[in-house]
Amino acid sequence: MSRWTAEQANVWYANQPWLVGCNFIPSTAINQLEMWQADTFDAATIDRELGWMASIGMNTARVYLHDLAWEADREGFKKRIDTFLGLTIKHGIRPTLVIFDDCWKGDAKIGKQPDPIPSVHNSGWLRSPSRAVHDDPSQWSRLEKYVKDIVGSFARDGRVLFWDLYNEPGNSGYKQTSLPLLKLSYEWARAVGPTQPITAGVWIIVPAAEPAGADGNMVTTGAASGMNPINDLLLAESDIITFHCYHNPEKLQARITELKALGRPMICTEWLARGHGSEVATCLPIFHREHVGCMNWGFVSGKTQTVFAWGTKPDAPEPKRWHHDLLKPDGSPHDTDEAALFRKLTGRGRPVAV
Repeated sequence: MSRWTAEQANVWYANQPWLVGCNFIPSTAINQLEMWQADTFDAATIDRELGWMASIGMNTARVYLHDLAWEADREGFKKRIDTFLGLTIKHGIRPTLVIFDDCWKGDAKIGKQPDPIPSVHNSGWLRSPSRAVHDDPSQWSRLEKYVKDIVGSFARDGRVLFWDLYNEPGNSGYKQTSLPLLKLSYEWARAVGPTQPITAGVWIIVPAAEPAGADGNMVTTGAASGMNPINDLLLAESDIITFHCYHNPEKLQARITELKALGRPMICTEWLARGHGSEVATCLPIFHREHVGCMNWGFVSGKTQTVFAWGTKPDAPEPKRWHHDLLKPDGSPHDTDEAALFRKLTGRGRPVAV
């Protein structure tokens, strides 16, 4: 199976509504393993919070898997994915599933997950694969089986919107060492012939005059890169173009304008960092006007603690203005104007009674 042509990608996108959603993990999970392991898979909370997503007008979500959940319980993991997909469709949401991730903790282990470190942003989030596996290609045959099994099992499932193969390859100090695994992830996914598009998001090119994000994420896009082999591969292999942008509306508009030159559909799969100028009030209208899909980071304030900014010290007080996330644990909005704008621009949803 080869990369989709631009025409194929644009036909697919023309058949979608304006795609608006968030990066989703239930508020009761600190990381991907706590979300997906049998003992802590919280279908009731997932169902309730997906309902809140629909109430704010969202129709998609970006959801992270983990290779260790598959290794520990392959059939059970796939059954839980199927259960999750059933809940998403119940609420009119079609998710994208993320396979690998280079961000945060590199020592993932199956079993009971740690409690959150008070006030620390994503204190338990896990890379997939763990550093030991990532750095040892002799173990990648297991990763190949994982990708082919998961993508292959849902390759013709209309509930899956698209596949996001690798979140921020090269983050967490990996630099270019993720490039071989990134390349293989495209090959493995295409080998099972998914009917959905595949992608991975551009995130690491930063012009000299533009600093990186406070979390270390270098979030500018650089369509005509030639500067970074990871971005070159992402732009050459993805069926649809996805990107991250935690910057202000002017820089967001510049990224969109730059990436339009590629002639493929665009979806921003990470945005919203209120203290850095990435705001609902100013950025969501740009996505709407440009018909660019968007998935902000975070939804319900919970164990990931992403209402706190990158680098917040333990036991700091909760900020008056949240960093990420949209809803409080009871489903009420952090900012009622933000919730109203989502509903207005999507033309969907209704307020939640709390």
